[in-house]
Amino acid sequence: MGLLAQQGWARDPDAMGQRARRQPLPSSQKASQPWLHRLDAVDPARDWCPPTRLVSVGDREAEVSDVLAAPRPPGVDRLMRASWHRWVNAPQRSGWDTGVAQPVAVQSLLHVPRRGPPPAREATLALRSGPWTLCPPPPRQAEGVPAITLWAVQVGAVEPPVEVEPLAWLWCTPGAVATVDDALERVPWSSGRWGREVWHRLVQSGCRLAARPCPKAERFRRALARYSGLAWRIFYATMGARTVPDAPCRVRLEPDAWQALSWAIHRVPTPPAEPPPRGQAVTWIAQLGGWGGRRRSDRPGPEVMWRGFQHLGDLTTMYGIMRRDSP
Repeated sequence: MGLLAQQGWARDPDAMGQRARRQPLPSSQKASQPWLHRLDAVDPARDWCPPTRLVSVGDREAEVSDVLAAPRPPGVDRLMRASWHRWVNAPQRSGWDTGVAQPVAVQSLLHVPRRGPPPAREATLALRSGPWTLCPPPPRQAEGVPAITLWAVQVGAVEPPVEVEPLAWLWCTPGAVATVDDALERVPWSSGRWGREVWHRLVQSGCRLAARPCPKAERFRRALARYSGLAWRIFYATMGARTVPDAPCRVRLEPDAWQALSWAIHRVPTPPAEPPPRGQAVTWIAQLGGWGGRRRSDRPGPEVMWRGFQHLGDLTTMYGIMRRDSP
């Protein structure tokens, strides 16, 4: 598990603010082109893992006409979050209004993790689904672009708490959502984006990539590749300790690393003969990063794990030097 593909892309500074001339540009020069490249990156993974079902999930930036109309390879599903009130061939005309007008297919519980002051909670969601015939925007109609047939899944919170923003999403997918099970299947697909956002925050805030002195683009790309791998390692260790806490920590830590960790936490010269469980090792690494664990329900997050892994690297180096010097 890790990064499948990564692409560096930035807008031309001279084109900023020239919204009027973006529309006539060819697809290869539009902001939608990076999303098409990301769809293409899924094809090799399908060949490498034939039994695996692949899902490409895009946020609101991916909801553009070229991406919506892109052909779906066999064995690859797509799910894109709607951003615009697009014109659909329905009495309600608006795509969002059409989704809300559908009858509730089922209600489902979704675990909402903590983000800022609001604590984690269980949210009751009402799911609606139905087919769409998406009309192309007027400039694309002149090009002869046909209408697109999609399925929409509208998700909205039922009686949300007053102090938080209600959950409400509209997702579109080229795969048929003909049954309740199909609609329920899309909910974990969309919630999987939260983990990706945590990984992005690790790269940006934990690694402080924007503050790195990289005057040349090539140096920045190399730094991005290095820190992306480090951020994924930390994220994977954090999430793995929550899902499989009793697994031995040797699956993620080398012998010198977990021995140095135990050596520093317990302040004893001799580490244990067997490695601690993964959950225990992650707790110790978080303590190196300043995590207090004041409540029993608290679990360390990726950012405090980032600081702990930085200290663990120094400890492992020192432990190796002292072990070689010992008689």
